[in-house]
Amino acid sequence: MEVRPFASGLYVGSVMHHRVKPVRHRLSYRVFSLLADLDELPRLDRDLRLFAHNRFGLLGFRDRDFGPLGGMSQDLKGWAEGQLAAAGIEGGGPVRLLCFPRVLGFVFNPLCVWFCHRRDGTLAAIIHEVSNTFGQRHAYLIPAAAGPDGLVRQRCDKGFYVSPFMDMETAYHFRIRPPGGLAGEPMAVSIRQTDAEGPVLHATLTARRVELTDGAILRAWARHPLMTAKVVAGIHWEALHLWRMGLAIRPRPPAPANPVTIVKSAIPTVSEKAFRP
Repeated sequence: MEVRPFASGLYVGSVMHHRVKPVRHRLSYRVFSLLADLDELPRLDRDLRLFAHNRFGLLGFRDRDFGPLGGMSQDLKGWAEGQLAAAGIEGGGPVRLLCFPRVLGFVFNPLCVWFCHRRDGTLAAIIHEVSNTFGQRHAYLIPAAAGPDGLVRQRCDKGFYVSPFMDMETAYHFRIRPPGGLAGEPMAVSIRQTDAEGPVLHATLTARRVELTDGAILRAWARHPLMTAKVVAGIHWEALHLWRMGLAIRPRPPAPANPVTIVKSAIPTVSEKAFRP
């Protein structure tokens, strides 16, 4: 019997942060991400020796790491479908979550991207789930449609405190090349953060798909055995650099009462030229 390939996959690439003002600072490092089709998680747990769902493993995925804070495993796809229904957006298709996986039990995800599809397989919405280093997380649900060039463009106002050195009165402009299903296909998430005067920060994740096998998991881990530590160290190194350059720490407001901000329109308001780092 022919084995059906996974819709889930690994994405190997790099993260880049480029701060434009009031000081210029650039940071980049190599990473790998997991694209988890939520319907496939039991099969991944069963068929892959080095992947673990809701238990310890070399590479792992725990439901409690995503969605509403609560500390317990939950029906992630049901949660996503509920958010789509609250936004008046048709769902019913695959929900695929792009994230850093747990590596030997440890993980920190500054940003997770949920690709939510309709029953016919077309992309309906993207949920951008943001976590800060203060134990909080918040999500922005935005309608999604790819343009003629295959890119999804979205915009929303910032409503959740992330960096102590970034003002709240800013906006996010997303440009996304959604993940495909073939090995070697590129995927990209680009975020331009702007204030009233223009760009402040540019962040990107660029990667290519690798089929999800035990061999691929082992190779990814061998290249990045301390990936969680690298991600956390990168965040704090950047913060230390900005603090030493004299940037003031912004006070942290309370987290939004609603854990999900529903954005009615995905229309961006920043030019393509502004996405050049």
